[in-house]
Amino acid sequence: MAVSRAIRRLLQVLEIQEEGCRAAVELARAELTRLQQALIRSVERERGGRRLVAASAASGEITDRIAGIEETRVAVRIATALAPRIAESALAADLRQREFLDKRIERRQTETLIEEAEALESIEAGRRAQRNLDEWYLSRRAPSGEARDEEVLENTHEPTGNTSQRTRKP
Repeated sequence: MAVSRAIRRLLQVLEIQEEGCRAAVELARAELTRLQQALIRSVERERGGRRLVAASAASGEITDRIAGIEETRVAVRIATALAPRIAESALAADLRQREFLDKRIERRQTETLIEEAEALESIEAGRRAQRNLDEWYLSRRAPSGEARDEEVLENTHEPTGNTSQRTRKP
């Protein structure tokens, strides 16, 4: 029972699809990381604006206070805009991860199928080789040993159990 070329081709296709899914997962994760870093920069920008407002309160500079307030407001708007995009990107990354795992499962199942078919083929080849060896041995027997060999063959085909019921031929 040989493994068909179609199954081997299927395995190749599944490997290619798995690699495509892996690349999609990496891209989705990279996008999520990029958005999260943008959110971190926005939070840092907001802190910088607050520090500027606090510094302007001590120095009395109204322009610094206005700049600080605007920096804080812009940072909050950026963070507000990033939050839904981060959630969407996280969902997309999870979806890509699930697709990748599904493809990996398909590929591994196909590999297992091929391995089992090859193992069965190997077992059958061993049986054929043993059968050929047995036939060769039986064909080369000497005529004087035929009776003894037939007795051995008859005894091997009897059911196992009480051996006292067997009769020996002289």
